[in-house]
Amino acid sequence: MSTYYTHSLDSLPLTDSEKQAVTKVMAQYQFRANDYYLSLIDWENPSDPIRRIIVPHPDEARGWGALDPSSECDYTVMPGLQHKYSDTAIMLASDVCGGLCRFCFRKRIFMDGSEPAKVDVPEALRYIEGATEISNVLISGGDPLLLSTAKLEEIISGLSAIPHVQFIRIGSRMPVFDPYRIINDPALVKMLGSYSRPGSKIYIQTHFNHPNEITEAAQKAVHMLQRAGIILTNQTPLLRGVNDDPEVLADLFNGLARMGVPPYYLFVCRPTTGNQHFTVPVEEGYTILQAALRHCSGPAKRARFCMSHATGKIEVLGVTEDQVLFRRHRAPADKVAGEIFAFPRNPRATWLDDYLDTEADSAEALQAESAALDLPDLCKTCGAGVPRPN
Repeated sequence: MSTYYTHSLDSLPLTDSEKQAVTKVMAQYQFRANDYYLSLIDWENPSDPIRRIIVPHPDEARGWGALDPSSECDYTVMPGLQHKYSDTAIMLASDVCGGLCRFCFRKRIFMDGSEPAKVDVPEALRYIEGATEISNVLISGGDPLLLSTAKLEEIISGLSAIPHVQFIRIGSRMPVFDPYRIINDPALVKMLGSYSRPGSKIYIQTHFNHPNEITEAAQKAVHMLQRAGIILTNQTPLLRGVNDDPEVLADLFNGLARMGVPPYYLFVCRPTTGNQHFTVPVEEGYTILQAALRHCSGPAKRARFCMSHATGKIEVLGVTEDQVLFRRHRAPADKVAGEIFAFPRNPRATWLDDYLDTEADSAEALQAESAALDLPDLCKTCGAGVPRPN
């Protein structure tokens, strides 16, 4: 089993000055990692991409962003259960991760004094059973694969018994953070396979962010899951200093294709508090993706470039000389799903809100859009507007 390190940086080969530089960050955002994932870091390289993903950095202390940039709280029907899109529910089954990515969009649930995030499973199952429009459930967290196999089976078996739940997804970074959780627990693989049936599959949506994460152990874990009948897909945010190079991104997509794990989403990095140094402007991101795809064959070039916005999943369709084209890939209001719209180009924009003229206009327009689409009011406590980069 891997050894996990939390809270303290004493296990890392950092200088005293490096530790001192992140004192303020450590007081606000937790640290968690394990010996396997830390072994992927080249500690002689201060710009190592795995180090950037997992080790606290002084730039996280910048006062920028929002703790709930996608307004998940607006779609939370009970603690730990979200129902944003009519056919999909999200269960937050765990409040622990194999590692805490420094760009995590749910870092609020790991902060001191945060509200409990884990779902009441029996209560959530009753809600899902009564909401017959729900055809699929995403088990998320935290990381569900850090639950005991028995506890995870309790959730999956409960969902499988609901007739209108057609398939189940599990969001997990454990094939990346700690593939030995899978390799060393054949009972986990067997259990998942027993519920991945013809006509009702189990999906694992994993999160490889850089080619260096595709190790022999990770490939073995993925292969074990696939042989058990689990469908794997991958999603990654576009991250400054990690995968914002076309060659690196192409290597990642091609490596995933070799494993038989289709790239599913390339996400615009959410403007979460502390994430400014990870963000890549939308138009630059689109250019990076197109350059990367020129070096990918069909199976490797399936990722949609999207942002998980408060008003839905917004796909970046294209960039012309003077406009950026968007599509509502997913929307809480079914009547506008698939809608295409455009804004004048703004090379500094890192989020949909930035394409509106001013911060005041942004807030007013988003509130008006929410009303027009029959969406709940945007969050009054977290706020949908995001401070712009300086």
